[in-house]
Amino acid sequence: MSVLRALLRRVLTYFSHMPLSGMIGAGVLFALSLAPSLIPRNAVVQGILSGLTAAVGFWLGLALTWLWTFLGLAVPTGRARKAIAWAASALALALVAYSLWRGAEWQDSLREFLGLERLESVFTPIVLLVAVPVALLLREIGRVFSWTATAISHQLDRIFPRRVSLLIGIPLAAYLLINLVSGTIGRLTVQSLDAMFLALDQLIVEDLARPAEDLATGSTQSLVSWENLGRQGRHFVSSGPSREAIEDFTGSPAKRPIRIYVGLGAADTPEARASLALEEMKRVGAFDRAVLVIATPTGTGWIDDAAADALEYLHRGDTAIVTQQYSYLTSYVSLFLEPGYSQASARALFAAVYGYWTRLPADARPRLYLHGLSLGSSGSEQSMNLYMVLGDPIHGAVWSGPTFANPNWSMFTQGRNPESPYWLPRYGDGSLVRFTNQKNALDIPGAQWGPVRIVYLQYASDPITFFSSDLFFRKPSWLVGTRGPDVSPDLDWIPIVTGFQVAFDMAGASGLGPGLGHLFAASHYIDAWIAVTEPAGWTAADVARLKAHLNK
Repeated sequence: MSVLRALLRRVLTYFSHMPLSGMIGAGVLFALSLAPSLIPRNAVVQGILSGLTAAVGFWLGLALTWLWTFLGLAVPTGRARKAIAWAASALALALVAYSLWRGAEWQDSLREFLGLERLESVFTPIVLLVAVPVALLLREIGRVFSWTATAISHQLDRIFPRRVSLLIGIPLAAYLLINLVSGTIGRLTVQSLDAMFLALDQLIVEDLARPAEDLATGSTQSLVSWENLGRQGRHFVSSGPSREAIEDFTGSPAKRPIRIYVGLGAADTPEARASLALEEMKRVGAFDRAVLVIATPTGTGWIDDAAADALEYLHRGDTAIVTQQYSYLTSYVSLFLEPGYSQASARALFAAVYGYWTRLPADARPRLYLHGLSLGSSGSEQSMNLYMVLGDPIHGAVWSGPTFANPNWSMFTQGRNPESPYWLPRYGDGSLVRFTNQKNALDIPGAQWGPVRIVYLQYASDPITFFSSDLFFRKPSWLVGTRGPDVSPDLDWIPIVTGFQVAFDMAGASGLGPGLGHLFAASHYIDAWIAVTEPAGWTAADVARLKAHLNK
C-alpha cells in the first residue's frame, strides 16, 4: 500500500505542476471526444482519439491564455482569479466524469442504431489506460515545438520588438515541424508501412490454387506470373463465379468471366504495367466480350468481389475486367501519404486500353466502362480527360465509396440541385450522373439517361466520403436538414473534436459489415450496374433472387 500511495503522490504532484488552463482544455476536449460520431469505436481506438484530443485541448488552453496576455487584456486577480479557476476546474472534471460514465453507453447506442452487437469488453478503464500516455507523449512533442518557437523568437529579439519576434517565431517553428513530419518522419513512415504491406502482398496462400486454364491471368501461359500478381491479384483472378455457376443460377448459356490483373511487381512503371495489361487482354480475348470494365483497385490492390460478381452475373459472364496495382497500402493511408499514385496508374491503364479500343470497329468492340472503389474511384475519375474522349466516349462508370478528395464527386455534390441532400445529391436533369445508397435512388421520375451513365454508390455513414478539413471549424452540410438513414440522431457537431472523430472513423469504416460505412453490399452494386449497363433478360423477380444470392 505504501508503494501505491507513493506512486499516487508522484502522479498527483506531476499533474499539479501543469498549467491549469491547459489541464482544463485537455479535460474538456477529452470528455467531448467520447461522444458518438459516424462509426462505433472500440476502447483502444477511443483511447488514442481521446489522448490526441486531450493533448490538443491542453495546448489550446495554453494558447488562449498566451493570446490573452499577448493582447494585454485584463487578467483577474485575487479571489476572483481563484473563484474562476475553481469553477472552471469543477466544470471540466464534472464533464470528464459524466462522459466517462456515459461513454460505453454512447458507443452501444450507435451500434444498436446501426444494427451491430453491443460492446462486450471493458470500455472506460481501457480508454483511460490508453489515453493518458498518448496525451502525455503528445504533450512532450508540443513542448519541443514550444521550445523551438521560443528559441527562434529569442534570436529575433535582436532585430524586432518582442511581440513581432514571437509572431515570426511561432510560424517558423510550425514550418520546421511540418517539414520534419512530412519529410524525414513521413518518408520513414511510408517506407515502414510499405515494407510491412509488401510482405503481406507477397504472401502466397497455400489453399489458393493457381489457375489451370491457359486463358486465365496467372496461369503458366499468362504474360503475368502467378507470383507477380500480388496477394490481392491472386485472389481476384482465382475467385468470382465460374461459367457453370452462372449457368446454374440463370438457367441460360454463359461464358467464363475474364479477369486480368497486373501486380505492382510485374513491371517498374505504371505505363509498363499498363502495356503488359493490354497485351494480356489481347491474349485472353477481352475485347471480344460484350462489356469491358477498366477497374482501379483500392490502395492495397483489392477489387471488391461484390462489384465484380454482380457485373458478371448480370451479363452472364460476357465480361472482362482489367486492373493494375499501384500500392500496397490501405486506401485511407494512401490517400494521405501517396495520393497521386492511383491517378497516375489509372491514367496509364486507361490510355493504353482506350487507345486500342478506339481503333476497333465501333460495331465489333465491347461497351467500355470504368469502376473504382475508395481511392480507386479517385484514380478512376481522373483517368480520363473529358475532351480526350468527347469524340468517342466511354459508356459509363460505377464509382463506389468516393473519397472526400475526389474532384468530380466534389464538383457534382457542390453543384447539386438545392432540394437534394448533401449525402444523396441530384445533379442537373440526371442524364449524366446519379447517386444512390442503401435504397435504390436511381429511378428518377421524368429523367432520361444520356449516352454516358455515371453512378456514385455511397453511404451517409462513410467517413472516407464525408470527411473534410473544415469539419474542425464548421458544421458539415451532411448534418444540416434531413440526415442519411445510417447517421445517428445522437451525432452532434463539436468544433475541433468532430474533425478528429471522423478522421479516426476512416480506419474502421470497412469493418461494420456490408451496407454500412465503407463496405458496399452486392445488392446495391446490382442496382448500380443495372442502371449503367442495362443487362438484358432480367425481370424484377430475377434481380431480387440475384440480390439474395450474392448477399449471402
